[in-house]
Amino acid sequence: MRVISKKPLRDFWERHPESKSILETWFKKAGQARATSFPELRQTFVSADYVDGITVFNVGGNKYRIAAVIHYEKQRLYVRQVMTHGEYNRNDWRRK
Repeated sequence: MRVISKKPLRDFWERHPESKSILETWFKKAGQARATSFPELRQTFVSADYVDGITVFNVGGNKYRIAAVIHYEKQRLYVRQVMTHGEYNRNDWRRK
């Protein structure tokens, strides 16, 4: 799957340097993933959730969330937002 783009990940790890290796690992894994549906994606990312048209990845053992829109037919994953668990719980990400 093609991940578009790495910039939100980079911006996040510049603010939270401890997240860099976790986000880089997720980026590599997502880039290697091949899925044609959300249930198939969950075989690779078991903690992913589908919320209001957005796939939310739980990364770093419940520390971070990545909100993305996935177009399975084109094999493209668009990173919308990267956030801490606390930011995710405030639900601001749903309004972006």
